[in-house]
Amino acid sequence: MRRRTFLAALPATALASPLLGQQQRATPAGPGQGGAPAPEQSLPKKWLAGEPRFVRPDVQAGDRPFGASFASRSAVYGLSGATGTAHPLATQAGIDILKRGGSAVDAAVAINACLGFLEPTSSGIGGDCYAMLWDPKQGKVVGIAGSGESPRALTLDIVRSRAKNGALPPRGAVTVSVPGAVDAWWTLHQRHGKLPWAEVLAPAIALAENGAPVPDIIAWYIRANLAGFVAQGSGVEETANAIRTYGLADGKGPKPGNVFRNPDLARTYRMIAQGGRDAFYNGPIADTIERYFKRIGGWLTRADMAAHHSEWIEPNSTDYRGTTVYALGANTQGIATLQMLNMIEQFDMEGAGFQSPEALHWCVEAKRLAYEDRARYYADPHFSKVPVEWLISKEYAAQRAALIRRDRILTPVYPGKAPSHGDTTYFSTADKDGMMVSMIQSNFRGMGSGLVADGLGFMFQDRGQLFSLKDGHPNIYAPGKRPFQTIIPGFAGKGGRPWMSFGVMGGDMQPQGQTQIIVNRVDYGLEIQSAGDSPRWHHEGSSQSMGEDAPGLPASGLLRLETGVPDRTKAALADLGWTIGEPDGGFGRYECIEHRMDGKDRVYAAASEMRADGCALAY
Repeated sequence: MRRRTFLAALPATALASPLLGQQQRATPAGPGQGGAPAPEQSLPKKWLAGEPRFVRPDVQAGDRPFGASFASRSAVYGLSGATGTAHPLATQAGIDILKRGGSAVDAAVAINACLGFLEPTSSGIGGDCYAMLWDPKQGKVVGIAGSGESPRALTLDIVRSRAKNGALPPRGAVTVSVPGAVDAWWTLHQRHGKLPWAEVLAPAIALAENGAPVPDIIAWYIRANLAGFVAQGSGVEETANAIRTYGLADGKGPKPGNVFRNPDLARTYRMIAQGGRDAFYNGPIADTIERYFKRIGGWLTRADMAAHHSEWIEPNSTDYRGTTVYALGANTQGIATLQMLNMIEQFDMEGAGFQSPEALHWCVEAKRLAYEDRARYYADPHFSKVPVEWLISKEYAAQRAALIRRDRILTPVYPGKAPSHGDTTYFSTADKDGMMVSMIQSNFRGMGSGLVADGLGFMFQDRGQLFSLKDGHPNIYAPGKRPFQTIIPGFAGKGGRPWMSFGVMGGDMQPQGQTQIIVNRVDYGLEIQSAGDSPRWHHEGSSQSMGEDAPGLPASGLLRLETGVPDRTKAALADLGWTIGEPDGGFGRYECIEHRMDGKDRVYAAASEMRADGCALAY
């Protein structure tokens, strides 16, 4: 397997993308093809100033002397603790908390607070939070759902009056639900924290006050988000606060390496550090939030904030070839990972071979079948009975896997018939006592709704867009209801012990990415770094109750393959009938900590991949 290559060719529609830049004007590829090599005279000779990428299809990365040829680097190892995040400064903050005697939960909360400042394109206290953790005292995995509810004053009739093409708009006050992250932090810390609450938030306060240079990918996404908020017809009621908070000198956002500060967020964090979760949900911050939404014509109130509380939930699990894989139910898409793995287990993945067309075909078909169920059944269990046990059963998986054909694409695809009863951030931490935390937190789509309350320094999530507006659907909008959630932490165990605390960020890519990590590790023996660096696939176009995929896709959807997928695999999948899409950057971002025993020594191995700005550290 050759190491990943730069993108060789793009269709005409992608050539104008600001993310990909102008240097990719190479010969477009045919279906499933790698594309003809660009003429020698047309290849760039240097990285031009201002270009987002330097693309040379004829040049590959250097050779590694050990390990998988496509791995970007080695995992890091430590005896006492580890952290992995999408930003190096957040990773360092987590390590510092652990070294001061903090628990893995203390480190996770500190990291999340730091990322709310450092990586506002994927996280922040205006969003929700989920976590699974290995509790060494109980000897099991436990979960917490920090998912906020819709405003009580926002009725279904009002929501429908704001809908476009049968779905909620992607931005604005109608998409805002109660932010659940801060209460999830507080609830976790009350049970598992060791350091004082204020000390846990201190690193984030210092960063927000003193500032930090913005990494390349985060800078690009901030600018892209701000441009979308101020665009004509965006639906955002008020944008001055967002521009003041994130716009920097030109109002358009930071460029790579620009120093960014957020004194408003530092002040908000100080209030939370001093007053705990009540300062946010039932105090001065909640008062400011209510005044702001009243001013712009929104619906979120202090009463909505005060009524919110996180809940401890029992994770679901399945056995995949001797590995126990865990997933949160509640209102998340977590069990889609379990459904996919249960179906994939019916096929000889090892025999088919790593990155083979057969293996990818089976996995994508399993995704399509699972996501039909996702669109039909997943919802807030406080409002609808979700048939989880049936959906993740081995019997049901065998029935669904029997539909998958080796020589053609399954069309059409329908959800199963249930028995008749009744751009996210991920990070992981581990401590000296054996506790491991898998946490994911998001404002949903990019930075969120576009709305920043006066003087608070954070943006509200647009998670409410994921409600359905279809009568009778379990995920239909209702006041005080939690919307369907895409954010899911991952966890796996072996032999009654923890094995991996991991996650793959990115909307509907998350179950697809988690499944690929498990398959890479279990079926193909990849270690934690190469399992994440391995080229990925991302299928778009499954049925769903919300407007997440682009319209106009083929009946079988669009199968995007990263550049590193072998050309013979791309060609074979195209011959099978898959519509192959060009890489678009939507393949998720992965972090992982692995728990090992070396005799009597506990060893942590940590990995972070090249698709994000972050890193993993251990000590």
